[in-house]
Amino acid sequence: MNLQKISFTNIHGETLVGRLAMPADQHPHNFVLFAHCFTCNKNFSAIRNISRALTSKGFGVLRFDFTGLGESEGEFGDTNFSGNVADLLEATNYLKEHHASPSVIIGHSLGGAAAILASQEISSIKAIATIGSPSDPKHVTHIFKDQLETIKDTGDAEVNIGGRSFTIKNQFLKDIQSHTLKERIKSNRTALLVLHSPQDSVVGIKNAEEIYLAAHHPKSFVSLDGADHLLSNEEDGHYTGNLIAAWAQRYLEIPQTKPVDTKHEVVASLNKEDGFTTAMKIGNHYFTADEPVSFGGNNFGPSPYEYVSAGLSACTAMTIQMYAKRKKWPLENVEVHTSYKKVHMEDCENCESKDAKIDTFEREIRLAGTLAAPQIAKILEIADKCPVHRTLENKVHINTKLLS
Repeated sequence: MNLQKISFTNIHGETLVGRLAMPADQHPHNFVLFAHCFTCNKNFSAIRNISRALTSKGFGVLRFDFTGLGESEGEFGDTNFSGNVADLLEATNYLKEHHASPSVIIGHSLGGAAAILASQEISSIKAIATIGSPSDPKHVTHIFKDQLETIKDTGDAEVNIGGRSFTIKNQFLKDIQSHTLKERIKSNRTALLVLHSPQDSVVGIKNAEEIYLAAHHPKSFVSLDGADHLLSNEEDGHYTGNLIAAWAQRYLEIPQTKPVDTKHEVVASLNKEDGFTTAMKIGNHYFTADEPVSFGGNNFGPSPYEYVSAGLSACTAMTIQMYAKRKKWPLENVEVHTSYKKVHMEDCENCESKDAKIDTFEREIRLAGTLAAPQIAKILEIADKCPVHRTLENKVHINTKLLS
């Protein structure tokens, strides 16, 4: 996963800070906008785990701190539920300007309610997923129900939520009471996935039922059985992210790469617009080759020379282990570490210039097992006899012709 720190401004000109998680091996096929739970922030463990699962499936994920939380500017006490929805719209504008408009929106807890409302103003959204979300935003007031009268009488109160102190003002209560989520759900025609744990003690499972019944098809429900409200278990976060990725693909446009057919063992295909990012078919397996970012690539895959080094490492390990098995030697494991570089030739009779260099593979071998010194010496000798090693040291002929 490639993680980037980003920032944008809310409607009041305050800076909101987020993290944009990108796939490690490709450009995102779709972008996801994530709304975190009440008083949480973008670095909440469940959000990170869900994001990792989504990026592994090719999604880009933007998660950010709502106004007054985490690294974002503003006073939390001056914010409200409507402000969270407005922040989501500004985050959408950021994605649209710098990458592509989000096609999926996810909301956790109260963030789920905000995601549903925001989605109705984001034309690019094709799929909505809620996680442990209340069917009515007013549900959040149960967290500070002991302070409700104080807030109404004095205008605000300090409340403790999750071990942290927050100022809740009366304007927040009035704002959240003005939203009737069920009516908005009924008007929604976007695909909806409701995820909820039957063991959720913060937002009861009844809320999931009410959201599901209010929604039109296409709608789906998945039980996060055994999970708590905050998805504290890392496995629950990954499971949730993988579920959303699999479900959402039915409603999204995901470019499909046409497999390249060839009579050869290996084929590489590179489009004009892809820079150095090259699609490869090796036998029955598909890979990506690329160059490092420092060289102008995207670093979505190994470089061509890294593939050559990999071939040498693999062939060396196979040859050594095959020889040891034939000899019935106690070689438990062999590691072959290889890197490639060009080095200056110190002794060169026919160098074209003083800067002449030679291709060099640095190979180091680690052996695990109760081997005697003569056995180790023989294994190192055998390493130099692996087929790829011999090919690289021999004079190689490459015949090239044009395919029609």
